[in-house]
Amino acid sequence: MLEHGGNLRDAIQRYGRPRAEWLDLSTGINPQAYPVPPLAADAWHRLPEPSTALLEAAQTYYGAPQLLPVAGTQAAIQALPRLRAHSRVVIAAPSYAEHSYQWRQAGHEVREVAYDRLAAEVDHCDVLSICNPNNPTGEKISPQLLLEWAARLAARGGWLLVDEAFGDTMPAQSVAAYTAQKGLIVFRSVGKFFGLAGLRLGFVAAHPDLLQELADLLGPWTVSGPAQQIGAAALADTVWQQQMRRQLQDSGKRLQQLLQAQGIQSNGTELFQYWPTSNAAGFVAYMAQHGIWIRIFSHGVRLGLPPDEAAWQRLQQTLEDAPQT
Repeated sequence: MLEHGGNLRDAIQRYGRPRAEWLDLSTGINPQAYPVPPLAADAWHRLPEPSTALLEAAQTYYGAPQLLPVAGTQAAIQALPRLRAHSRVVIAAPSYAEHSYQWRQAGHEVREVAYDRLAAEVDHCDVLSICNPNNPTGEKISPQLLLEWAARLAARGGWLLVDEAFGDTMPAQSVAAYTAQKGLIVFRSVGKFFGLAGLRLGFVAAHPDLLQELADLLGPWTVSGPAQQIGAAALADTVWQQQMRRQLQDSGKRLQQLLQAQGIQSNGTELFQYWPTSNAAGFVAYMAQHGIWIRIFSHGVRLGLPPDEAAWQRLQQTLEDAPQT
């Protein structure tokens, strides 16, 4: 399996520091999780029938006409390549590594292309996969341009996949509302913005025919009953959502400014910051030696948000003493 953030057990084994002494900033998951409501008495007993309440809440929240709940968007990322015959696939890069990996695993021809070169590739591929906003760099492509690309791909049976896992803080960027048209597929995640990664709940927005194919491939009972109940509550709680967007906007600016104060020019989203560096391994090792676990890439590093004021102060002090990045 590929390496991902959140792998704190690896850090514990490598550095010999107890779990309680670590500050884990290796993911882009909101550290202020949605408060999980009490579950129905039979939540653990009954087989998880599809929840109308969950679908209605998700359709309203995402603005999508048709959705399929899945056990995290990772389930859809793994399954979708199996629904196509051999295809030429372009992955916007750098990106969430599972996109490229899963298409290759399914036997497709895959190329990774930088964001500023994607426009020239639209007419030379069968599938174009984009994270918008991008994980880890935070790069964005306008909805208008994405819809234009989707139409060009669909005209010859192609797909545009848009992974909006980090799109909750910028809803105007979403193209989920347009997924009734063939060829446009959007992934959405409950784990990031709501801080509920352990819930394993996500959604695919697409044309009904494709959603049916995907549902048949994934099989029954893919999303647990508790996950459906908690997800329905979170997606319907507009007061919490509005307050959290404002809070994350402030936190995201604070993290970027904290890095700028140390001479680090970063980009990202409200949930993480990223910057390219040739000394990624050395910087990650330095932070780990101080009990702060961050995400390393071959091309740079990424930090998520601290969970409280003490953690903010700890991060600031560690960065002030850090070697040149």
